[in-house]
Amino acid sequence: MSTDIEKAPEALQQLVADSDTGGRKPTGLTAGIVFAASLLWALFQFWYASPLPFELGFGILNDTEARAIHLAFALFLAFLAWPAFKGSPRRYVPVADWVLALLAAFAGAYIMLFYAELATRPGQPNTVDIAVAFAGLVLLLEATRRAVGWPMAALATIFLAYCLLGPWLPEVLAHKGASVNRLLSHMWLTTEGVYGIALGVSAGTIFVYVLFGALLDRAGGGNYMMQVSFAALGHLRGGPAKVAVVSSALNGMISGSSVSNVVSGGIFTIPLMKKAGYGGVKAGAIETMSSVNGQIMPPVMGAAAFLMVEYVGIPYSDIVKHAFLPATLSYIGLLYIVHLEALKLGMNPIVNAEPKPWRVRIMRNLIGIAGSIAVVCALYYLLQGIDAVLGAAAPYATAAVVVGLYLFSIFQAARSPDLPDDIDVDNPKPLQTWPTVRAGLHYLMPIGVLIWCLMVEEMSPALSAFWAVVVLVVLMATQRPLIEMFRGQRSEGAWTSGLRSVVDGFNDGSRNMIGIGVATATAGIIVGAITLTGLGLRMTEFVEFVAQGNVMAMLLFIAFVCLVLGLGVPTTANYVLVATLMAPVVVELGAQSGLIIPLIAVHLFVFYYGIMGDITPPVGLATFAAAAISGEDSIKTGIQGSVYALRTVILPFIWIFNPQLLLINVHTTGELIRVVLACTLATLVFAAVTMNWFRVKNRWWEALALAVAVVLLFRPDFFMDRLHPEYRDVPAAQVFDVARDRPSNDRVVMVIKGTTIEGDDVTKTVALQLGEASPDGRKRLMDAGLQLVPLGDTVQIGAIKFGTAAAKSGFEQGWDVSAIKVPTDRPTPHWFYLPALLLVALVWWSQGRRLTATHRASA
Repeated sequence: MSTDIEKAPEALQQLVADSDTGGRKPTGLTAGIVFAASLLWALFQFWYASPLPFELGFGILNDTEARAIHLAFALFLAFLAWPAFKGSPRRYVPVADWVLALLAAFAGAYIMLFYAELATRPGQPNTVDIAVAFAGLVLLLEATRRAVGWPMAALATIFLAYCLLGPWLPEVLAHKGASVNRLLSHMWLTTEGVYGIALGVSAGTIFVYVLFGALLDRAGGGNYMMQVSFAALGHLRGGPAKVAVVSSALNGMISGSSVSNVVSGGIFTIPLMKKAGYGGVKAGAIETMSSVNGQIMPPVMGAAAFLMVEYVGIPYSDIVKHAFLPATLSYIGLLYIVHLEALKLGMNPIVNAEPKPWRVRIMRNLIGIAGSIAVVCALYYLLQGIDAVLGAAAPYATAAVVVGLYLFSIFQAARSPDLPDDIDVDNPKPLQTWPTVRAGLHYLMPIGVLIWCLMVEEMSPALSAFWAVVVLVVLMATQRPLIEMFRGQRSEGAWTSGLRSVVDGFNDGSRNMIGIGVATATAGIIVGAITLTGLGLRMTEFVEFVAQGNVMAMLLFIAFVCLVLGLGVPTTANYVLVATLMAPVVVELGAQSGLIIPLIAVHLFVFYYGIMGDITPPVGLATFAAAAISGEDSIKTGIQGSVYALRTVILPFIWIFNPQLLLINVHTTGELIRVVLACTLATLVFAAVTMNWFRVKNRWWEALALAVAVVLLFRPDFFMDRLHPEYRDVPAAQVFDVARDRPSNDRVVMVIKGTTIEGDDVTKTVALQLGEASPDGRKRLMDAGLQLVPLGDTVQIGAIKFGTAAAKSGFEQGWDVSAIKVPTDRPTPHWFYLPALLLVALVWWSQGRRLTATHRASA
């Protein structure tokens, strides 16, 4: 089946190719070689992600070998798929590019090909090693310039120059410098540079998720989500914009590319939005924001999200849990914004559906939601019961349940009309929601398997995606033959077509990964330069100087840096650079200010602002794509998109000071429900403030009242802290008793003090996440990686276990614990939701009176 991108006009396909897959389109034997290399790369990554090497005892690779093969394929395909310049040949590959591709592949694989020899001379490279490393770095930078863009290549070159020019730089940046041999060895022959964490995550995790998204799109999943969104929302006021938001949210669950999301959905939604009355600029901005936010929507987030697993040290399932509510709020806010725009512009639906009484509509929606929840709960308890009863045989029974569900969903699809291949922009027709949903229920199976493996079975991200891809491959190969069988039909080529889609999907996955593989390798240069020169410590001093001890000033500075870097650097590299240099500084500065900032909150802050670069004018590739479809100016589209982005922009600042937005420190179901409802209402009200429209145009005092309500809903703790402190201090000697009494998965907050290596006396507040409850408080602390030594009335930090929660929480060996902070019995801050609700109700009532008066006057 063709993908949504292949339905776009040639110019837009070329735009996506130049950005994501390579702008060169060779023919003949060359095209076959590129296709074969892409397919071979995808098969290798599929094998590497699977448990088969360990089950069969064959093809087991260590991380360094896998990274080398990954980079070799990426570099080889980068030189074949991307022309050197705009005027370079696009229908064939010049001889020079063939030579560069082969040399780059050899240099990329060198650390694997000569792994044993390199291991015998660590830190002592010979002439060949140095020559290969030099050629590899040069070729990597050239591949980066082609596939990612010159800003990324220039940034990496600056960091390389910084390594060499250290002694001649100003004092604030100076370092002792590195020789050429040491630099090349560090960058290319160790895992500190190019072959570091970023490339490892790309090889081990990101590829298989990109492959999953490419296969699902090739299978028809992207079109299914678009059609379901159109069936459910297309007949509403402002329906095309709401379709853009919801379909992008659904596609964002499986895709991490902003530009391809814009084009695949925008070719339908942007013309429909223009037809509805939004105008080209607003239509392009809505589609851009909808698609860019796809990178923040779990379970398949942008590539940088997988790097957080390594940088933060928590499972990917936890990252999904923390990121889910902000991503959902961002889409809810945008959905409300397009609704308010429709009200302001006085739009009418462009598709006339059969009118139904409101009672019928509400009842149908309630039955649909309740039925879906019941089915999900039944499946959950069934599979959990199978696991508990059958033990080792449970996987076979679970597989039988999955096959049964698949056959049932295919049977439902066979009883439903085939989904349209696209939406008729000129003459859109209404679709029935339930028949449309039923026609593609089987597309939800791979997504369900992915979520189940990630969140319930708690498998690794790569293994979870592997099993989802397995289910998806079976679906692609069998869906058409089985549907025809259930319909009593038979056509030639049904099996062949399915298998061909699988092969094409594997090729799509590899082509989408070329730029990511090259970008993560180049990001390794930046990280390598930081570790080689000690730039991180200097940056810490610089950022602290800029912020002057103010956490808000620090966050504003980091947001500014992310936005500036995002003008020319991809999200992944942006995240690696800023997270490496600045994320630890925020946590440290917050601790010194008495503010406990979870590390995941800072990393998600950097991640969100890095993504905003895709819409920020003057350079925003997603904005360019939307403007190309709408025919409007890209700068105006970007500015309008930035206005719509405000509801996303404020969220990171909120969760830094109120981590409950990330579902941190939410302990009960009632508390969870209150947080979710309050944050949802706050998002809607904030959208009304930014649009200056609630039920009608806001008056100044109404906007002020709504703004106060937003603060009360998002930051109730700010007001409660002024009335009752959250913690009280107890002597440090009671630390083991406090740790013993804390509930499971709670935390202990300590005030520690000591002297830094610079000789400064520092006091900071840190929190240690505990595990399961235990009657032995000392053991609970040890399990979290913290060993405390009582010295009379004082307690000293004796040892911190590497890689544990304690090591990542800011504890310092040898420092004293001066106090333990235990929660007070103060009322819940959520009481401040009540005045917020009263303010919103007041404005709603006030505007309702004006709205009624307007209707009477017009009548």
